[in-house]
Amino acid sequence: MNKRSLCISAAAALALAAALAGCGTTNYFAGRNLPPSGLLYRVVVAIQNPSAFAKGSLQIMDAYYDIRSGYTGKPSSFSITGYSGALPITIQNMPEEQLGEVYGSGDGSFTSVNYGKENTGGSTSGLNGLSSSIFITRNQSYVFAASQASHVLTVVDHVSNNSYPLSLPGVYRVSVNPGGSMALAFVENSNYAYYPVKLSSAQTSSYSGGPATWPKAAVDCEPQNAPGWCLFQAQSPDHVDSTGTHYGAPLVFDRPVKAVFSTDGGTAYVLNCGPECGGNHASVSILPVGPMIFLVGQPSGLLPTNAALASATIATPGGASNALVDSSTMYVVGQQPQQINGQTLYGGNLTVVNLGNNTAGTAIPISDGVPGGPSRMIEADNNTLWIAMTKCNNGVRAATGQPYGCLTMFNTSNDTVTMLEPYLGDATGIAAVTGLNKIYTAEGGQVYIYTTADGTALDNQYVTVTGTAYDVAYIDATSDADNTVY
Repeated sequence: MNKRSLCISAAAALALAAALAGCGTTNYFAGRNLPPSGLLYRVVVAIQNPSAFAKGSLQIMDAYYDIRSGYTGKPSSFSITGYSGALPITIQNMPEEQLGEVYGSGDGSFTSVNYGKENTGGSTSGLNGLSSSIFITRNQSYVFAASQASHVLTVVDHVSNNSYPLSLPGVYRVSVNPGGSMALAFVENSNYAYYPVKLSSAQTSSYSGGPATWPKAAVDCEPQNAPGWCLFQAQSPDHVDSTGTHYGAPLVFDRPVKAVFSTDGGTAYVLNCGPECGGNHASVSILPVGPMIFLVGQPSGLLPTNAALASATIATPGGASNALVDSSTMYVVGQQPQQINGQTLYGGNLTVVNLGNNTAGTAIPISDGVPGGPSRMIEADNNTLWIAMTKCNNGVRAATGQPYGCLTMFNTSNDTVTMLEPYLGDATGIAAVTGLNKIYTAEGGQVYIYTTADGTALDNQYVTVTGTAYDVAYIDATSDADNTVY
């Protein structure tokens, strides 16, 4: 697009915004207010070390024209005002709520962002040191954070205005279901999964005598003299259900690392990392959500149940460290170990799982990455699924002289793979600008743009940033589903 056409198009957008205001409204869709920037299609970029005086910033891009400034060059940039977090690495995107949460790995801050006002709304207090994984429920009521250094799963309960550090040595990942009613925690190099439960007043009283008074599956309840929350092992080896049936064998996980959830919210799919995490077999274990709902008075059923036994497992030999669920299909990515010249290297794979009959297809090669993650996934226009990897330069393809990059485009309608080349550095962020047939990425610390039609790179010269771009999010998406799966 040349400069003249850019100005004409931008002027038309400005006229549209003025017309909306002239008609007595500043709403542009879904009842949302026109933001201070006046931009209708915004991608926010989490930038590390943008200057000598700041360790983090959140810059806004005009994703319609792919520019970081006003169409006349003024203002020179748009940003989220008030943000001061250090080294931001993730943006939990909630466009339906017109909110986001940004985690800063430099200071452990978890900062709320108001999309409508384009400013910050304060940071979460009560966290215990740096978090290796953190999420907030969409209703803003609960925060769950895994602190591997502090060995605790922290529950910040905004309903009761309390914070609960639940002891779990080695905890490093947490997964929260979209409905915000269940969370699962995972310990590195472990074969167990854990879930927190908020206690009723009767349970608080019953469990206040210390560990001897806790249920057998409880690993910690805090505070111990009057607990408000407990952390339970998902597979108690001595559970007896209401009928008296005894399940002596625990569920068999194999280095579980995270969970994704069914469209109806009733099922959790636990990803067993297997060989890429030092285990034996990569797979997906199926768990019912009902027994693990943390809200008082709402859990249904007990664990383990017949539906949650080890037989309800889908083998995924290509690896299982991240996944995305779309209706009756689950896309599972992972790394498969291979012996190359006497050393173990890893090759990336995508496995398409049919959730209607719980069967997995053949592993499809994609970009290589770090075994066990991190990786990022998102669906975009033109029936495309995008997968971002880190450290793809250490994988099988780089070691064997094959062309490689850290970003993959997968066409879900015909199962074709496009691995984007050349290598631009770690792909740490990805955002789908739905309706405009493009995605934004953060690769090698810079912002790039691709068309979803065929993966062609678009001109990014007007969206490049100073500092290290680490994550991106399309904050004007119509649905919370437009959110990177971390």
